[in-house]
Amino acid sequence: MFDQGVPHRAVRKVGTRRSDHPDMPMIDGEGIDGEDEGRERGGGEGRLGRAHTIADLREIAKRRTPAAVFDYTDGAAERELSMARNIDAFDRVELRPRVLRGTSVVDTTTEILGVRSALPFAFAPTAFTRMMHHDGEAAVARVAQRAGIPYTLSSVGTTSIEQLAGAAPQGRRWFQLYVWRDRDSVRDLVTQAHEHGYDTLLLTVDTPVPGGRLRDARNGLAIPPMLRPRTLLDAVRHPRWWFHLLTSEPLTFGPSAGGGTVAELTARLFDPTLSLDDLDWLRQTWPGRLAVKGILNAADARLAVDHGANAVVVSNHGGRQLDRVPVPLEVLPVVREAVRGEAEVWVDGGIRSGADIVAALAMGADACLVGRAYLYGLMAGGQAGVQRVVDILGTEIVRTMHLLGVASIADLTPDHAVLRCPCRPAALPEQLFKNTPGAR
Repeated sequence: MFDQGVPHRAVRKVGTRRSDHPDMPMIDGEGIDGEDEGRERGGGEGRLGRAHTIADLREIAKRRTPAAVFDYTDGAAERELSMARNIDAFDRVELRPRVLRGTSVVDTTTEILGVRSALPFAFAPTAFTRMMHHDGEAAVARVAQRAGIPYTLSSVGTTSIEQLAGAAPQGRRWFQLYVWRDRDSVRDLVTQAHEHGYDTLLLTVDTPVPGGRLRDARNGLAIPPMLRPRTLLDAVRHPRWWFHLLTSEPLTFGPSAGGGTVAELTARLFDPTLSLDDLDWLRQTWPGRLAVKGILNAADARLAVDHGANAVVVSNHGGRQLDRVPVPLEVLPVVREAVRGEAEVWVDGGIRSGADIVAALAMGADACLVGRAYLYGLMAGGQAGVQRVVDILGTEIVRTMHLLGVASIADLTPDHAVLRCPCRPAALPEQLFKNTPGAR
């Protein structure tokens, strides 16, 4: 995939370069979607070409997407303190470079549950993805396939297991599972995922009931969104988005879930009695690799591994469930110690740059999951916007590794990244991007 410093087994068909960085991958240029397609192929012109950070893409997404949909992606639970603290933790990372290391090229590949990945992160599961852009999960999976990284389809996604497999037949596909009240439907989903080549099941365990998403409540967000008197003005401001919503295949998911608010749908579908018995049942039922997502302490990590998990994901659901919970990056070292090398440890929450990913790996993560970042890209420009996210993160990972003086992911150690003690309160959500220049 990369043209310098990477084993030949990671090299794929190459074509038009999408980055100015010499270590970034080249792509064949086929199938890029979005209205800036031609300009993006032609040399990075247009709005996506002017986006140099994930914060830039966020600003574009905010302008191009209805407020309720953007807030669903951008928001979190209650006062949104957990989300703010997630981001603040990465801001407090001190990177400690070594010099005179002779690092002319770097290798960004790493092994994730036995399979080589071109970059040390996977795309996390996200719900209702076709609400953010009409191409939804399929667009994201195609980018992941091209980039050589895993993509995780959510069990409350808006593309079926079979459709997603058809959209990215050569990509590495994972399936995220919420345990529903209807266990027959859960069993059917698990069977379908295995039959269609998904190699890893990602069980989310931190959602017995919906979190208090106040932005959604104040916006009156319903799934699927509907034209009402209060949304007519928004439709005038975002006619393209509404046109695609109203003319595309209806947003459907779950076992006859129907419509309603996110809280109502979650309460109807999800089983709050989820327990270790269910984890044992899944371990016996699912023949592939199993990861448990939503771990925030050493004891739960140890339990998950003892009951058959091949990986644990240190995660607070991006701050979208219980507010004021531990920050994943801060508890990562103790979770890794508890696992004792018997399973992989992944982390998510607050990742907004490639340097964040490098820091998490140095502090003990085997891989990272990225969710909101690619949704900003999707809302900003469809599949081309998601590709821009990969380009940005990949360039930042390469540059950070060069400047740290490390030649490979395996060379990263806790000596390369430490958390400074907080000297100020975490910024509130509205302050997080206040001083970040957005693309115009």
